[in-house]
Amino acid sequence: MKIRLYVDEDAMDADLVDALRTRGVDLQTASEAGMIEREDHEHLAYATAQGRVVYSFNRGHFCRLHAEVLARGESHAGVVVCRQQL
Repeated sequence: MKIRLYVDEDAMDADLVDALRTRGVDLQTASEAGMIEREDHEHLAYATAQGRVVYSFNRGHFCRLHAEVLARGESHAGVVVCRQQL
């Protein structure tokens, strides 16, 4: 099974996206999905509907959203949170 990523707008670095795609990663960016300037819960809902794992630098929000989804007895495809390199 191949992981399918959804890269939110916080993590949409062109070099990162290009590097992942060069390595054969199936990914979609928030921009490609028409999801710019949406709330984080909307990004998670979109990614879930598409069967994609959210990739974000927004650790606080997505850790909280993950806990809320589980508390409701629901699920999602996954969340990867990384430290943003400045």
